[in-house]
Amino acid sequence: MAIAPPDNGIPSDPAQPRNGFDRFFEVSARGSTMSREVRGGLATFFTMAYIVVLNPLILGGAADGDGKKLSIPALAAATALVAGLMTILMGVVGRFPMALAAGLGVNALVAFEIAPQMTWADAMGLVVIEGVLIAILVLTGLRTAVFRSVPTQLKTAIGVGIGLFLTIIGLVDAGFVRRVPDAANSTVPVGLGINGKIVSWPMLVFVVGLLVTLVLVVRRVRGAILIGILASTMLAIIVEAVAKVGPSFVDGKPNPEGWSLNVPKLPERLVDIPDLSLLGNFNVLGSWSRAGWLIPLMFVFTLLITDFFDTMGTMVAIGQEGDMLDGQGTPPRAKEILLVDSIAAAAGGAASVSSNTSYIESASGVAEGARTGVANLVTGALFLLAMFLSPLSTVVPFEAASTALVVVGFLMMTAVRTIDWTDYEIAIPAFLTITLMPFTYSISNGIGAGIISYVVLKLARGKAREVHPLLYAVAVLFVLYFLRGPIESALM
Repeated sequence: MAIAPPDNGIPSDPAQPRNGFDRFFEVSARGSTMSREVRGGLATFFTMAYIVVLNPLILGGAADGDGKKLSIPALAAATALVAGLMTILMGVVGRFPMALAAGLGVNALVAFEIAPQMTWADAMGLVVIEGVLIAILVLTGLRTAVFRSVPTQLKTAIGVGIGLFLTIIGLVDAGFVRRVPDAANSTVPVGLGINGKIVSWPMLVFVVGLLVTLVLVVRRVRGAILIGILASTMLAIIVEAVAKVGPSFVDGKPNPEGWSLNVPKLPERLVDIPDLSLLGNFNVLGSWSRAGWLIPLMFVFTLLITDFFDTMGTMVAIGQEGDMLDGQGTPPRAKEILLVDSIAAAAGGAASVSSNTSYIESASGVAEGARTGVANLVTGALFLLAMFLSPLSTVVPFEAASTALVVVGFLMMTAVRTIDWTDYEIAIPAFLTITLMPFTYSISNGIGAGIISYVVLKLARGKAREVHPLLYAVAVLFVLYFLRGPIESALM
């Protein structure tokens, strides 16, 4: 009987697959091994597992136009389910080590801009429409054309702006930044904590948790964000047990020094049957009858812009990390990768957890040696197991989870260095994109301002031919978006 050689991390013959499984996933062909793929899958999961906690807190903390909120345990279970299934689908169809889950930034757009103007089912219906449109763009080849129409540095600015938007959301949710009580008569609209001071236990937990997370990030600890959330939550549980802080609202009255969203107490049980009641809770046509045609159209467009640009950039970045790009800078099976990503976007809406998209944290798995979809099988299976731990999502207060938003905001901000600030034709649109997102609390406002100003500046410099024709159409749509108030008044 032949004895298989030990798996020392170096395949004996990269060109020859060892079996059908190896041949299908091209493990040996890409110079990888099963042990590398497993390690990579584990690393990817632990660097992005925080989304199972964070996505429910973002979506669950917002109310729709009818004042209704989504169940946090149900959001946690559905977030894990869709992430698991879509990550596995990417592994099998795309055969690329890129995991997917509910997209940060997109979920903020859904929670804080779209849902308040309609019902949750209507908002998720728009996400489904967006996913279908992206799939059509992939199948027709138009996705690449639209992608190329927006300047690379403006795409970078969109990501940076979303990072700052997430940061301000995290700081506000944690109570670290608050509206000044008499803001109308003050030169400062917001301030630090309560009356400019950190005077509550929850705020102290946030500060300590943020510092711990930043130290872990600086020390390159894998899973730093998730560890930071868990450490902050454990500290919050101890503080609540000793100090009895209570919730931010008691008997309908505000308690400024209380915990936001959740009071950190251990649930009666840690494992439970997943609550999948949110699956299928979407309405494709509801928003169009409630909000008119222009607002849903612009929201769908904004979702599409913020979603697929991030995916294409992530795909290339991961391919570069693993030396998997061809001479044109394209990863293997690019069309299949983009198709799965579009399916994930629609699946996220159908499950009421917002659009699912690719995660740059997958690069941590590639750094561990992952080169194929086998790593996705490991990551996806772990997400499916996480469904049964959804009761833990009711333990985490905003003060603990918001540390992740701030850190992710920083990580997204680092891309600002690639923008040429000496070229005003791109620097000014980038600046407007980045600043208007957090300052107007709107992702779509930032994207619109950036694209419109870019087109206007190019026209003013006599460089109309440098602007892609598709971008003119996009700019016109955003002009209509910003003028929707006067337009609606004129039409009504």
